[in-house]
Amino acid sequence: MEFGLTEEQRELQKWAHEFAEKEIRPVAAYYDETEDFPWDVLKKAAQVGLYSLDIYLQSAQDPSGLMLHLITEELFWGCAGIGLALVGTGLPLLSLFSGGTPEQFQTWAPRMFGTPEQPAVGAFAVTEPQSGSDVSSLRTRAERRGDEWVLNGRKVFITNGGIADVHIVVATVDPELGHRGQASFIIPRDTPGFSQGKKEKKLGIRASHTAELLLDDVRIPAENIVGGVEKFEARVERARSGQSSGRQSAALRTFEVTRPLVGISAIGIARAALEFAVSYAKQRTQFGRRIIDHESVGNILADMAVEIDAARLLCYRAGWMAASGAPYTHAEGSMSKLKASEVAVKATERAIQVLGGYGYIRDFPVEKWYRDAKIYTIFEGTSEIQRLVIA
Repeated sequence: MEFGLTEEQRELQKWAHEFAEKEIRPVAAYYDETEDFPWDVLKKAAQVGLYSLDIYLQSAQDPSGLMLHLITEELFWGCAGIGLALVGTGLPLLSLFSGGTPEQFQTWAPRMFGTPEQPAVGAFAVTEPQSGSDVSSLRTRAERRGDEWVLNGRKVFITNGGIADVHIVVATVDPELGHRGQASFIIPRDTPGFSQGKKEKKLGIRASHTAELLLDDVRIPAENIVGGVEKFEARVERARSGQSSGRQSAALRTFEVTRPLVGISAIGIARAALEFAVSYAKQRTQFGRRIIDHESVGNILADMAVEIDAARLLCYRAGWMAASGAPYTHAEGSMSKLKASEVAVKATERAIQVLGGYGYIRDFPVEKWYRDAKIYTIFEGTSEIQRLVIA
């Protein structure tokens, strides 16, 4: 075991932190208020190389598995909504990388990022109105008609939905086979019949674009099925003949690998709240003493520090396991996401308590962090689902 970061990793961490401090924090309140997508910040990140396909390709070669973790924590320390706008493309990219053909990856991955002058984003669409955590019951259908697939359905709560240049959409081909009859499809934004529905107005992470997707006789080439037609037909044939692959659905496998990154995102928010609470407690006095010197406040801050460190280590371990090919035999990915998300909610709530009435007003950022943190116990698998997986 090695718990220290290398010099290169520390430089990477510093690079991401400085960008978050200079480019994200100063505009976080503005984008939280307006709920606009932060294209300007995305463009600046693309120009310095923080938002790029190369970052993900380099991280795939990182044996420690920590490269994206270090960057992500700093970005979300800056602002969770803007941070999600910067890393939201990672989910569809991973789906394409893990399940697609080399030709598909070479064709579509660059389109997800665009260029530094005109950056783009990608989207991964799974959730439906009646199918939140239960991905086996998706109603969006894909039918093969000659050399095309025709898709019909509706997706909800999709990060970057409708504004992405490339969408990876999970749909059911054979309902009788459950998740084994599902496949992922590559759909460009300008495809006829494919449109954005309602854009959601959210409690937190407001700079991130969340919307529904409408599919009305969307026609795409047969080769736009992720992994290729032959691979999918072989998998369906095995399922119909009663052969079990013993594997999760492609959507669940994608979520499993990304759970530690979701967890480290939450840690970025929690750390921001802790740092602010400590700074405030050192400056504020009551009864003739700094409030940090009062035992009750000191205990709150100590517990926050311990929990944040513990959750971060769980995320680091799960990230290392993914990079080294070690299977999550004890649901280590779910453990990291569960712990980190609940720590973020608790830490931001405790930070408000330390600030008292000032924590509840918008003059200070802790109320925003509290709103931002709550989504982490809900999306990418609720806390209840994580406990089910672990159990």
